[in-house]
Amino acid sequence: MDFGFLAQHLFNGLMLGVIYAMIAVGFSLFFGVLDVIKFSHGDVVTLGAFAALGAVAFVGSLVPVPGLALILGLLAAIAAGMAAGVLIGGTLVLPLRNAPPVNVLLITLMAGTILREAIRLGVPNGGNPKPFPALLPEQRITAGSFSVGLDSVIILVAGLAVIFATHRLVTRTRLGLAIRAVAQDPEVACLSGIDFRRTVLGTFALGSALAAIAGCMLGLYYREINFSMGLVLGVIGFAAAVVGGLGSLLGPILGGFLFAGVQTLVTISVPSASAYKDVAAFAVVIVLIGLFPTGLISEHSSERV
Repeated sequence: MDFGFLAQHLFNGLMLGVIYAMIAVGFSLFFGVLDVIKFSHGDVVTLGAFAALGAVAFVGSLVPVPGLALILGLLAAIAAGMAAGVLIGGTLVLPLRNAPPVNVLLITLMAGTILREAIRLGVPNGGNPKPFPALLPEQRITAGSFSVGLDSVIILVAGLAVIFATHRLVTRTRLGLAIRAVAQDPEVACLSGIDFRRTVLGTFALGSALAAIAGCMLGLYYREINFSMGLVLGVIGFAAAVVGGLGSLLGPILGGFLFAGVQTLVTISVPSASAYKDVAAFAVVIVLIGLFPTGLISEHSSERV
């Protein structure tokens, strides 16, 4: 076994795991505060990627400085994601809070379809894949047969920093305290003075911002985005959240790394079957859900969000 080759694939798996975890945490936050599944979440990933691309193209045409374009592109992605999250949460999910869960599931699924089609029709030639500019250093780090791009290292470190910051926000700030209080018991939280609507919308903004950042990172990594990329990513994020433990904060992170780990293992062990790595990962998820119906980190063994 070539250990350099193995280490390179493990690195790629870690990087994808970080991105999957960021998407999965959003699903878990939404479920934690309202017990709802927001199926437009994958399309918010796409929205973040296209918002970043638009901002980068605009800034690049005025001031061709990659660093400035990257910062403004990331800010545009976060702003677009938060706006979409607050809009969907405030106008579609909260009014249906007491409706059957399938109603919320259906309405967010349709909202995602509208968002996806709006991107396809609103972006010039939006039905075709769009190249994403290279905004990070392109040097490579090489040690024997191990070789990774510096841009991939930056994306991995940034993703880990975002996950760590999210964990600190939820566990160490007043907003996080309000989110956890609403997740545990909304009525008691309201009686203690917590603004329920503001907390829920803040949670939707936080989870959607994470998805938008993930979309921007995917554009930087693959150098290409398309209007339907959120379909599979949404399913992967949801699967990672469910198998890790929907409603907890650490479970989706574990699920994201697990999903990426299975994909990487299939690519390493059976290179000719790498096109079916998603199928293998979903098969493992099915088995794990059968063995652990409430997730690897279940609600009764962990505090919600």
